[in-house]
Amino acid sequence: MRAAIPGLPTPHPLADQLPAVYLDQDFLVRFLGALDEVLAPVLLTLDNLPAHLHPRTAPEDFVDWLAGWVAARTDRERPVEQRRAVVAGAVVRHRRRGTLAGLAAAIAVETGHEPEITESGGTTWSLAPGDPLPGSTPPWVRVRLRVPEPERIDRAHLLRLVAAEVPAHLGYRVEVLPVDEGAGPA
Repeated sequence: MRAAIPGLPTPHPLADQLPAVYLDQDFLVRFLGALDEVLAPVLLTLDNLPAHLHPRTAPEDFVDWLAGWVAARTDRERPVEQRRAVVAGAVVRHRRRGTLAGLAAAIAVETGHEPEITESGGTTWSLAPGDPLPGSTPPWVRVRLRVPEPERIDRAHLLRLVAAEVPAHLGYRVEVLPVDEGAGPA
């Protein structure tokens, strides 16, 4: 996390707090200067605490720490801006988890492309009991991701993501396809 940064200025030098009678004590001034160097990162972190706790402005090493607070997985190989987006959207994603919109958002954040998702489910209501249920059995979800370069997509990572996002009782299939002219948005 944070460490001593050589030459980092302190916002409140300890020697400035001393009465004038002690300022001619060379050892004391040097000792307090060493303490200033140790305390400077702490004081500056506390002064900027709101910025450290927001995923968009936090130092890079804090982003993964913040991810643990909101139960978001960040992959260290991903660019820091993508990790920031994952942390910033984690609470909303948790609220939408298990829904079609939540799955689409999770895939879009990870890949940068909007997926096409179809499912077997449906909803209905009836005043009379015994009406047929909508959808098909067994329940399923199909994710189709159309990208310019399908070979650049980490399929194993995408499968793990879909497995983590869909409800446990659903079967799923993931397809990564090249962009077709008539197939819709990429």
